[in-house]
Amino acid sequence: MKRLVALLLGTFAVLASPASARPAKDRRDPVVILVSIDGFRADYLDRGITPSLSKLAASGISAAMRPSFPSKTFPNHWALVTGKVPDHNGIIANSFEDPAHPGQKFTMSSDEPYWWDEAEPIWVTAEKAGIRTATMFWPGSNVAWGGTLVTEPWKQITGGTRPSDWQQFNQAASPVQRVNAVLDWLRRPAAIRPRLVTLYFDDVDTAGHRFGPDDPRTNAAIAEIDRDIGALVAGLRELGQRANLIVVADHGMASVSSERTIPLDAVADPALYKLGEAGPFAALAPTPGNEAALAAALLKAHDHMQCWRKQDIPARLRYGTNPRIAPFFCLAETGWQISAKLPAKASTGGTHGYDNAAPEMAALFIASGPDFAKRGKLAPFDNVDVAPLLRDLLKLPQASDGDGNDAPFRNIVKQR
Repeated sequence: MKRLVALLLGTFAVLASPASARPAKDRRDPVVILVSIDGFRADYLDRGITPSLSKLAASGISAAMRPSFPSKTFPNHWALVTGKVPDHNGIIANSFEDPAHPGQKFTMSSDEPYWWDEAEPIWVTAEKAGIRTATMFWPGSNVAWGGTLVTEPWKQITGGTRPSDWQQFNQAASPVQRVNAVLDWLRRPAAIRPRLVTLYFDDVDTAGHRFGPDDPRTNAAIAEIDRDIGALVAGLRELGQRANLIVVADHGMASVSSERTIPLDAVADPALYKLGEAGPFAALAPTPGNEAALAAALLKAHDHMQCWRKQDIPARLRYGTNPRIAPFFCLAETGWQISAKLPAKASTGGTHGYDNAAPEMAALFIASGPDFAKRGKLAPFDNVDVAPLLRDLLKLPQASDGDGNDAPFRNIVKQR
């Protein structure tokens, strides 16, 4: 055990140690690695089962980060790498329609550029500046950003920018395989070695949904991913690769039960609306001629739910101006779910998508490496501040139209 502790301490020291203290093979420019652990609630770090993540936090900074609203996977992964909230980055939910593209529906497998082109991700900005990037499964990283969908003589996408290296999402790829792919990229000669890498894990989110955030099986998934983070850091040490490592989550997780369901068919006649995504929130479009009747049914007091016209959604949520957002929007109390009707079977588990100020939705943030001062725990900040941080680390100019800024990190990121 003493030997293992010594090995781990040495492993984490490589992230922050100066180049002069290591062999010549270590003297590389730091790589920026952005890791997402989907569904890793901020307070999971306090459970005493994450030694690797806890050591990273102790050597740098950490925070309970506010996700953007809605606290869903694809909107928040896009917010993290674009610096724009979903209302401005165009990925307004995990599933939605666009009046500009009638008959089409965005899903989590959509790769047509027009869904994604409202905000430029950091890897596109970096590639344009001559910085090589590589992405391992980050949502949206398979998209030819800025490309054109051509349907004749067959459907294909022309043009656009992708990372220099990217992988099509494959849930069957284990966390170990994902870590090894990243390390393989970093073993390359300098001319083809990425300077910005993203890495995505989904096992903690899967367990949280299936079992709930407080189940021992979710804790087991948390502990396993922590071991994978430890393997990543150990691999970096073996390579002599300095790294600014930023570990984030897209959202947290709340416990849910079928007993806490709000059936929409008891609120409004289903003939009055078309239901989009539902769960912690519901997006509704009135059927022709039924807007007034739907408004009368929705825009009144409800137990465990509040509804608005899109233009009246509270300003603090920064949501409601994008044309892709349905005309009516309902938000459930944390721990409750909105459904078309009452579920037929009893169930429990976890979900997310609630008010981004809810403690259960707070997301993990850790940063450690040679460019970070050791400052401990920071005050909560918005996840759209992560993209400006990445720009600072890569020496890229700040975007003039972003929703975030680098203020939380200005006295923490060291000048090189």
